[in-house]
Parts: sequence; structure tokens; C-alpha cells
Amino acid sequence: MLEFAILGLLQQSPMHGYELRKQLAEVLGGLRSISYGSLYPALKRLYAAGLVTTDEPDRHAPLPADAPPLTGRRGKVVYTITAEGKERFAELVSQAGPEAYDDGRLFGVHLAFFRHTAADVRLRILEGRRRTVERQRDGLRSSLARTRERLDRYTLELQRHGLDSVDREVRWLSELIDSERSQPGPAPGDERPPTGDG
Repeated sequence: MLEFAILGLLQQSPMHGYELRKQLAEVLGGLRSISYGSLYPALKRLYAAGLVTTDEPDRHAPLPADAPPLTGRRGKVVYTITAEGKERFAELVSQAGPEAYDDGRLFGVHLAFFRHTAADVRLRILEGRRRTVERQRDGLRSSLARTRERLDRYTLELQRHGLDSVDREVRWLSELIDSERSQPGPAPGDERPPTGDG
């Protein structure tokens, strides 16, 4: 999941580790907090696989005259996606099987990069995710029906809250599917370029 998200961000522009971590937090939202302890090993794996390159600053170059006192000589390593990395990212965004929608976190990454995904693939992923969540909802309803009499009121409210959350997700997915069917959106390559500084 992390490699997919990193490649997706580097598809937009080269970045250093701190910037990548910040962008991952923005793109993935509350899905997952990314630590440097997981980011840098993922970047090393991508580098070893030839999917990204690094541009390390010259450590022996003189510091600028206006550098503040005690400025370190270590510059920021900039990561750039390679042609192989772009191919791998294209493979990942085109996956529409259960791996794309059964895991909520991986589904969230796919959704974050839907603008790079073909319309038919987006629709299959959304429909698959809705089926997965509907199965979860059915399981929760069945469990609640079997155990309702044995639960105290707080546990019962917690169960109802969980069921309400799943119901909301099914409605949200249905809205996305309806929107996708009525306005499939641009094909990959036709998307608008990112705006802002990231």
C-alpha cells in the first residue's frame, strides 16, 4: 500500500522524504499515519527495485554565503520516479480485483489516485468495495440479532454505532457509483495537472 502511494505522489513531482511524508498524510487523510520508520525502508525497496532514483546533494559543495550559523552540510535527498516506476504505478492503478477493494486501506489509496485510473476500473473497484461492505453489514446485523438480548445497553449502542457507520459507507459508495455511471470522468492522461505547490 505504501509503495503504491509513494509512486502515485512521485508521479506528480520529485520530492524529498519530509515532503513525501507530509503529502502522504494529506492524500491518505486519516487512513494511516506514516512514520519515517516505514517511509524510508519503503523508499529503499523502491530504489532497489529500480522504481525510483535519488538525487543527493554534493556534501562537499560550499554552503551559500547567507546560510544561517550551525547549518549542517547534509542536504535533502530528492526521490524521482523512473520509467519502470511509472509502469509499476500504471499496473497498480489498473488492478480491479479483490486486492483493490477488500482491504479498506488499499481501497483508500486506490480512491486517492482515481484520477489516474480508467473509468471501467474505477467502477469495478467501487462496486467491489460496496459488495465487501454490504457483506460486513450483513454480518453485523446477523450478529446483533443473535446477541441483542445478552448485551448491556452500552455494548448494544456500540454495535448499533458500528452498523450505522457501515450503512453510511454503503450509501456513500452507492452515491460514488451513481456519479461514476452518470459522469465517468476523464481517461488517464486527460486529468487536470495538480494545482498548488505539491
